[in-house]
Amino acid sequence: MNPIFDFLFEQYADYQTVDVILEIIAVIFGFLSVWFSKQNKVLVFPTGMISTIIFVYLLFKWELLGDMMINAYYFIMSVYGWYIWSRKVDDTKVTPISRMTFSEKKISTAIFIATLLFVYLVYKTFDKWTSVVAYIDTITTAIFFVGMWLMARRKLENWIFWIVGDLISIPLYFYKGFTFTSFQYFGFTFIAIFGYLAWKKNLNSNPQTA
Repeated sequence: MNPIFDFLFEQYADYQTVDVILEIIAVIFGFLSVWFSKQNKVLVFPTGMISTIIFVYLLFKWELLGDMMINAYYFIMSVYGWYIWSRKVDDTKVTPISRMTFSEKKISTAIFIATLLFVYLVYKTFDKWTSVVAYIDTITTAIFFVGMWLMARRKLENWIFWIVGDLISIPLYFYKGFTFTSFQYFGFTFIAIFGYLAWKKNLNSNPQTA
C-alpha cells in the first residue's frame, strides 16, 4: 500500500464500514452547512442538523464526549438559529448581519467559562480526563459553543471563533484517528475566512446594522 495512504487512513481498518460511510455523509453535509452560512442562507441549519445528528451518534459510539456535546449543542442551536434567521424584524426584512453588542460579549464570555467547567466535569465524571487531548478538547468545545451561539444570532464575529476552533481541530481530529473529519476542518478554515470577508462586506454595505 501507499505509505501516505496508510498514514492517513490506516486507523479506519478496524472501523465498521457503515461508520465510515456515516462519517463521510456527515462531513459532506457539514461542508454544505458552512458553505450556506458563508452565503448567508438559512439552509445552513437543516444541512447542519443532518451532519450533527450523525456525528452525535458516531462520537457517542467512539466515546468522544466533548465532541459529542459540541454536536448535540450545534443541533439545538440550529433550531434556535433557524428561528432567528427566519424571523422578520419588519414586514420585509429578516434578522440582519450585525456586530456583537457589549451585552453579547458578556454573554459570550459567560458561555465560554461555563462550557469549560461543564466539559471538565463531564470528563471527570466519566474518568476521561487522562491526557492532553482532554484539555484541548475542552477549550475547542468552549470556542465552538460561543461561535455557534453568535452564528445563530447572525453576528459577524462568529467567524473568528470558527477559524480559531477549526485550526485547532485539524491536528486534533487527525490525532484522534478521524482523517475525513480532519480534512473537513481544514476545508472549514478556508470557508470561514471567506465567510468572514463576505459577511463583513455585507455589513459594510449596510452600515445601519453595524
